[in-house]
Amino acid sequence: MARLLAIDYGKKRTGIAVTDTLKMIANGLATVETKDLEKFIVDYLAKEEVATIVVGKPTQMNGEDSENMKRIEPFFNRLKKLFPDKEVVYYDERFTSVLAHQAMLQSGIGKKARQNKGLVDKISATIILEDYLQSKR
Repeated sequence: MARLLAIDYGKKRTGIAVTDTLKMIANGLATVETKDLEKFIVDYLAKEEVATIVVGKPTQMNGEDSENMKRIEPFFNRLKKLFPDKEVVYYDERFTSVLAHQAMLQSGIGKKARQNKGLVDKISATIILEDYLQSKR
C-alpha cells in the first residue's frame, strides 16, 4: 500500500514525515537542506510507494498566505510536474512550529535537543501529516 509524505518547507531546511503503509501513523522521516530536497524526494519515491504528497501551506492568522509562499508555490508546482501520477496537496501548517516545541517540552527532550531546528522541522512535518490524516477520517 502507498504511503503519504508530508513536507514542512523552509528556506534553509525542510522537515519530512511519512505514514506507515496503512496510512494510520505519521513518523518523522528526515530533515534535509532545502537545496537538496527535490533529489531527496526523487530518491525516496524511487524506493517507496507514495500516493499523496502533502505540502505545508504557511498561512497567517488572518487566513492570507505568509511570505514563505513565494518559495513554496514554485516548489509545489515542480512537484506536480515531476510526479504527475501523485496527488500533491497543500495543508494548512499554522502553529506547527509552536506545537512541535510544545511536543518536545512534554516529551522531556533536553534543552540542547530542543534547540535543534532540524528536529523541530521534522516534528512540524509530522504534525502536518497527523492533522492531514485526521481531516481525512
